Amino acid sequence: MFKSILAMAACALVLSSASAHGAQTQSPILIKFAHVVAETTPKGQGALLFKRLVEERLGGQVKVEVYPNSSLYGDADELQALRNGEVQLLAPSLAKFEKYTKQLQIFDLPFLFDDLDAVNRFQKRAKGRQLLRAMEDHDIVGLAYWHNGMKQLSASKALLMPGDAAGLSFRIQPSSVLEAQFQQLHASAQVLPFAEVFDALKNAKVQGAENPWSNIYSKQLHSVQPFITETNHGVLDYMLVSNPRFWYAIPHRIRSELEGIIDEVTYEVNRQAEAANQADRQRIEASGRSRLITLDEQQREAWRQAMRPVWQQFEVQIGSDVLKAAQTVNRKQRN
Repeated sequence: MFKSILAMAACALVLSSASAHGAQTQSPILIKFAHVVAETTPKGQGALLFKRLVEERLGGQVKVEVYPNSSLYGDADELQALRNGEVQLLAPSLAKFEKYTKQLQIFDLPFLFDDLDAVNRFQKRAKGRQLLRAMEDHDIVGLAYWHNGMKQLSASKALLMPGDAAGLSFRIQPSSVLEAQFQQLHASAQVLPFAEVFDALKNAKVQGAENPWSNIYSKQLHSVQPFITETNHGVLDYMLVSNPRFWYAIPHRIRSELEGIIDEVTYEVNRQAEAANQADRQRIEASGRSRLITLDEQQREAWRQAMRPVWQQFEVQIGSDVLKAAQTVNRKQRN
């Protein structure tokens, strides 16, 4: 009996030692963060900040690898790679999610939000947060909204009233809403990669485009667009996403820490994006290459009224509850 007790004690000691050794040598959770832009952009800087803060606070428990400039996956295949578990974090533009949910089309509806502050209010409230989880059935869960900026209309002629756009052709991202937006203006839309926009405008393949100030300046679009109307008519945003099967499998304590880090990074990304847009607006204006047009209240309301049929066209797809929630965030309520 005594020998049996000794044997059991020895076995327990070995198992305990092995368990402690295994805990010490357990591999950290690997997060591959892939994106398609340069590291100098707000999104690129956000990815690097996320990596740094994770290393500082969760070193040894979580490892982050950042892959910029489509070095791991490109636009065409990054979301499928996320769904397959081959990458753990992405930040695609909201237009890329149309095949997985129609509700995010809310951000493309023209002249729905008064300004970026209104967009922020919507994204922080219940409906905006709810949209982050609208794609979980497709193995995509949203973690945060990251701004690129509000869009402006550039063109070969001055656009003060909605009728001024008639007959022109505008470059757009793939989006049913954006196509309908220009149809409503009796203009046409062409889907083109962003890399081709400068040449398309220069050669008059298209006569106009919609972009945040930072996109216009970084690609020097103002040098081939004599007029830019400060419309702030829609938002060009990204959504930071993960695979829910991966994300919810992370131990709660670690996941909570990661979510806190994401909140910090989101604040910084959005701050940098807004600062870049304001600085680039000033650079464009100082260049004298393009005339900047600011809409007065009556002109802006004329554009909003002209675009209301587009809201109605997509209300069923997006959801009347989501559309109503978006309208309530404007400081001046409109019927």
